Amino acid sequence: MSEHEEILAVPPLEDLPVRRLKHRSITIEGYSRAAFQTYWRIPEFRLGFDLGNQPWRFMGTPNWFISHGHIDHIAALPAYVARRRMMKMEPPAVFMPEEIVEGVQRVLHAVSRLDRGRLPCRLEGMTPGKEVELSRELVVQAMATYHTVPSLGYLVWERRKKLRDELVGRPEAEIRELALSGAAVSREVRIPRLAYLGDSRIDVLDAYPELYEAEVLIMELTFVASKHRKEKIYKFGHVHIDDLIERRERFRNALIVASHFSIRYHPEQVVRHVRKRLPDMLDGRLHLWL
Repeated sequence: MSEHEEILAVPPLEDLPVRRLKHRSITIEGYSRAAFQTYWRIPEFRLGFDLGNQPWRFMGTPNWFISHGHIDHIAALPAYVARRRMMKMEPPAVFMPEEIVEGVQRVLHAVSRLDRGRLPCRLEGMTPGKEVELSRELVVQAMATYHTVPSLGYLVWERRKKLRDELVGRPEAEIRELALSGAAVSREVRIPRLAYLGDSRIDVLDAYPELYEAEVLIMELTFVASKHRKEKIYKFGHVHIDDLIERRERFRNALIVASHFSIRYHPEQVVRHVRKRLPDMLDGRLHLWL
């Protein structure tokens, strides 16, 4: 066998695990297990959430929103930035709670010294209510979540222009003339497309009722067994399946992605516990990310 044939015989490198789900015009990709690794990507929106690890195929995504600084949600940030530099791609934009920006900068500086290579990226601190315009149509809003460290959730809004109510039914020529004169003929309408909660107690949903209206809701469901004490789960900023059941009538989401299950559970245990408590899977809208 020639040297060239030996190289071709080497099997391709295996990438990290990625689950994929298509919901209407939104593709959800990623993987999440508590205390292990969490990473998500929405290719149509050109954004990702959390970098507990970084599949190679996610490298082309230019905007990332970090929910909090726990290692299973942020460990791969230096690798992601370094790989984009190595491939001569534009520096990415990484948004995160403002309380952790300085610490992340120190980590990147230390890794840069070890690697002897630059780690160019734009880090931007976020606070509850702050918005980032990704495009003319998409805006990402930060929301306060409830965890053991500073944390945020994110809601992706789609912006559309709608004719002002008082102009509905008026002749098109008249509306065009008003627009040419500088008068406002339309108003902005926002549609909640996708919400990502990171790690948080359930009451983030009660604090931001619009999260119940998002077309897609990605949330944690770390604990599903009845033996786990809810007061301890609440203390450490996580969700128990009872929290979903208590609020089931409030969910208006077309798709609810439950993720971040405790590594104490085998996937079959998760399915068994959830289907026992929610046999209808919230009218078929609940998807277990396993």
